[in-house]
Amino acid sequence: MDPTNENAKFLGQASSESNQPIRFAGSVLGAQRHVCAFFHSPDEEYRVLLPFIKEGFECGQKAFHIVDPKLRERHVQRLASAGIDVAAAEQSGQFELRNWADAYLRDGHFDQDRMLALIQEVLEGGRQQGFPLTRLVAHMEWALEDRPGVDDLVEYETRLNYILPRYKDPVI
Repeated sequence: MDPTNENAKFLGQASSESNQPIRFAGSVLGAQRHVCAFFHSPDEEYRVLLPFIKEGFECGQKAFHIVDPKLRERHVQRLASAGIDVAAAEQSGQFELRNWADAYLRDGHFDQDRMLALIQEVLEGGRQQGFPLTRLVAHMEWALEDRPGVDDLVEYETRLNYILPRYKDPVI
């Protein structure tokens, strides 16, 4: 078999996989894939998020999650309860889980420029690793606390809305 033909076939699959419909909360996401979701309880949150997360794993997409460090183990347990082999996904690079302090709150404060750079690095990095898309799920309850830089959050979200249309990756 011609290896160049196989590569073209693989690249075609990756490209078509990134064009597959992305379902979230009973809807299909269109060109705008930045979703701000509010939940009444953790159970409601995972009832909505787990099908979205699991579908991404099944499609061979990368998952990048940012969570409260106090809820990290509970998050991993919820993923495992949905049939996701978290350890294998982390080892293969398909799944990356970060705490708030390693994303939003590096050096103890929120820096919107640094966070915007991280989001772009993560989305571009997923593609460089060979994943057709990255499904980014970021828990942001830290913004309810009195943290340095939290006043910049609305401006950050606005700026993020200008950056994300360059990518097909869904960001929740």
